[in-house]
Amino acid sequence: MKIVLMGYMGSGKSYYSRLLAKELGFKYLDLDLEIEKKVGKSISGIFSSRGEIFFRKLEHQMLEELLKTQDNFVLALGGGTPCYGNNLKLIANTTNLKSIYIKRDLNYLLNVLWEEKTKRPMIAHLDKEEDLEDFIRKHMFERQYYYQQADFSLKPSNDLDDTINALMQLLQ
Repeated sequence: MKIVLMGYMGSGKSYYSRLLAKELGFKYLDLDLEIEKKVGKSISGIFSSRGEIFFRKLEHQMLEELLKTQDNFVLALGGGTPCYGNNLKLIANTTNLKSIYIKRDLNYLLNVLWEEKTKRPMIAHLDKEEDLEDFIRKHMFERQYYYQQADFSLKPSNDLDDTINALMQLLQ
């Protein structure tokens, strides 16, 4: 079985994927980390040296490669992954795969991303919190359609055990 977590940047996809993989005894994968390993550069480095279009092509190739394996895994996608190329179709057409949208509200994302913005190439240039809020609102509006195509949607609880239990129940 393959499990894919999608959602906006800062929503906790990597964090919950790691915990869910441990709970299930599956391999944990993070699409961005797999890309960095393959290319030998950070995501920020790829964006700055080659640009977003190059990154999105690379992202698609790596996703396709991972989904073709026979391994059981939990995969954290990048925030934009389902929204580009035919990545969503690729996910939907992969047999024995469940996708979960990790849904977060604007205030949560704003708080997390303001603290992490220097590590995220899409928002590193934003100097004002209001600009970041506008950026998140715009992207959430554009990306909502793609995220809602997931098999399941989950708004994480403040209690970690409750969230992991809710994820496990979705997969039964």
